[in-house]
Amino acid sequence: MAAQAREAVDRLCAVVPDFPSPGIMFRDLTPVFSDAQGFRAVVDALVEAFAGQFDAVAGVEARGFLLAAAVGYATGTGVVTIRKAGKLPRAVYRESYDLEYGQASLEIHQSDLPAGTRVLLLDDVLATGGTLVAAGALLEQAGAVVVGCGVVLELADLPGRDALAGRRVHALETV
Repeated sequence: MAAQAREAVDRLCAVVPDFPSPGIMFRDLTPVFSDAQGFRAVVDALVEAFAGQFDAVAGVEARGFLLAAAVGYATGTGVVTIRKAGKLPRAVYRESYDLEYGQASLEIHQSDLPAGTRVLLLDDVLATGGTLVAAGALLEQAGAVVVGCGVVLELADLPGRDALAGRRVHALETV
């Protein structure tokens, strides 16, 4: 399944030069997600990598929601949405992290997960790792056990994997 997912990503991922700024080669996974066979291959490969190891799936806003919902459905597990600050209506846990030019925060509802829930954390791309580090800390603040981080693409020239040292990280494709 992993080989089919890599083939789909290689074939369908759009590379957009100089977006969002000069010198950046943006990798747009939306064509992969819009292709039924490509999306299924990606979801199946993520499920295969962590099969039987999680009770719930958490997805980081926004493309992580797509992956988490599909993996949750495929495995019969619940889905937790990790949102940008200020989007959730009930009591939340919040985790802040540094961006290149400032800070951001992520939140989850305090009542979304029972303590001890084994959670698979999903996002589309691993770059610097800041978002996934914050999301993992947020889930642990809620009492969950993060069993691993799954991503579709890992950007090899950036320190994301180093930032997640001590966590199991599975990338379907490294570019």
